[in-house]
Amino acid sequence: MPHPELPMLPEGQREIMEIVWDQGEVSVFEVREILGQHREISRTAVRTTMERLEEKGWLAHRVIGRTHFYRPLVSRDVSLGKRIVDIVDKACGGEPERLMAALMEYRGLSAAEIKRIQSLLEGAKQNKNNHKGDRS
Repeated sequence: MPHPELPMLPEGQREIMEIVWDQGEVSVFEVREILGQHREISRTAVRTTMERLEEKGWLAHRVIGRTHFYRPLVSRDVSLGKRIVDIVDKACGGEPERLMAALMEYRGLSAAEIKRIQSLLEGAKQNKNNHKGDRS
């Protein structure tokens, strides 16, 4: 599992990570401008949050002049994977099939989604079979 040491992110930090993922590299000023379109937030709050994300291993920065530009160290997919594992562990009793059953029952799946999921399952099955011989 990639990045098992990374902590889960609270909503506010995840919101900032979404902006960084969308932008690729961004300054505190730019993040504040984007967040400011939806709610009032101070530059200090944004800067502190981004510094904490860097301390946690989610972001890195470079300095140009006096401006810090932050970029993600963790991909959006890794973050999603960590959140899904957390959901399976906490809400589904560690049973991924409960997550799939709930998804199918409460949201439903289109034919195209079912086909993509079947393809993913086949790939996982082949990958598992290929790695059985690696344990000799």
